[in-house]
Amino acid sequence: MTRWPLPEPMAAALEEARAAVRAGEVPVGAVVVRDGAILARAYNMPRGLADPTAHAELLAIRRAAEALGQEKLEGCELWVTLEPCAMCAGAIAHARIARLYYGAADPKGGAVEHGARIFAQPQCLHRPEVYSGIGEAEAAALLRDFFRARR
Repeated sequence: MTRWPLPEPMAAALEEARAAVRAGEVPVGAVVVRDGAILARAYNMPRGLADPTAHAELLAIRRAAEALGQEKLEGCELWVTLEPCAMCAGAIAHARIARLYYGAADPKGGAVEHGARIFAQPQCLHRPEVYSGIGEAEAAALLRDFFRARR
């Protein structure tokens, strides 16, 4: 679908989203990168873990924090296939993620450029740089196909 190669972190996030489909989960994938290396990767697992907070972003952030042995992920980037929800945007702010890259917009549940716009709120403790639309066509197609198959 893409006319040029995707950045490696977004390609990895899309691999995670495809793994989510195979696991019967909503296809969202995320990776945390620091200094060009992937520290952690995850896909949505709320059903598999029976945990409503097991979004790809939160799982990847937790794994990266564990890998680094610290709760602050300063200097790290988060690459995710779908615009983060309010819960995930809050976690991104608390983790001090430097840059957020995401694929598909989520007008219904997103909270970065839609809905609550968490990073624009005066109470937000940290605002990452945000870049959207990277791998958008692939990410949106995965989501459309997933939900179409369940209707």
